[in-house]
Amino acid sequence: MTSGIRIVGPRPGSSEVCEAILRALPQWFGIEQAIIDYGREVAELPAFTAFDGKREVGFLSIKEHFPEAAEIHVMGVRPECRGRGVGMALVKEAEDWLRGRGFRLLQVKTLSASRPDPHYAETRAFYKKAGFIPLEEMPKLWSEANPCLISVKSL
Repeated sequence: MTSGIRIVGPRPGSSEVCEAILRALPQWFGIEQAIIDYGREVAELPAFTAFDGKREVGFLSIKEHFPEAAEIHVMGVRPECRGRGVGMALVKEAEDWLRGRGFRLLQVKTLSASRPDPHYAETRAFYKKAGFIPLEEMPKLWSEANPCLISVKSL
């Protein structure tokens, strides 16, 4: 685990933590309604929270689709904490928990490279480093302006 970072969960997520962190990441989460929707949804999902001391610096929520397949529904790390291993620690904790419950597959959705964006290029590189492989592009899942890339990994 990253030095000084403690991961707590899973437990129902906190709308306030989710919304505060997503608002600090406008390059990725710049749509107000999406932030509100994520906050509402996270409150009902298993979530992991990363703490640096008493301060929440990141979170990751899981959506279970089938008994063996789940998704990273949304995750975020405060900008000043990026590059410190917080995101990888959150992913590892979630994977360990899912494995322990018999899950075998984990997916994540992000903006496809067919719509160039330097911030989402970082996101795709992060997930590749975490072991995810691109599975399929869904050009109209979200909207034509926001083509979705689905990536997966075996647990």
